[in-house]
Amino acid sequence: MIGPPGRTTLAAGLCAVAVLSASDAMAATLQVEVDGIEPGGGPVRVALCQGGLAESFCTQGDEAPASGGRARFTFRDVAPGAYAVAAFQDSNGNGRLDRTGLGLPLEPYGFSGAVARRARPDFSDAAFALQEPGAAVRVWLARALPRR
Repeated sequence: MIGPPGRTTLAAGLCAVAVLSASDAMAATLQVEVDGIEPGGGPVRVALCQGGLAESFCTQGDEAPASGGRARFTFRDVAPGAYAVAAFQDSNGNGRLDRTGLGLPLEPYGFSGAVARRARPDFSDAAFALQEPGAAVRVWLARALPRR
């Protein structure tokens, strides 16, 4: 019930607080630590993926300069669910993971979870459950092929 112009009743105010609290309660924070960064390489790019590892499933991302062999990223206000993290070091700074003609990555890359480097990664191997209040995952970067 709304009172005089510019004022709301206590019930309306409590409803607004309840809605805000519910949206806050349904958000989690994800801490991602990336190790294995090569010195002198380009920036590290990290993507949060849901439902698959193709670019279309990885809608949230971040980037940080390569320094000290390790980078930390924080994703805030993420809805709880099943996610995977994909990361790579963009050695030449062109904004994409370079590949050979056969599709093998030429730059250091990695995923959350137990993804083997012998085959194309599978979302179910990289996935983890993100619940409130949040989680921390680590990704190790490695090369599929020796540096050229």
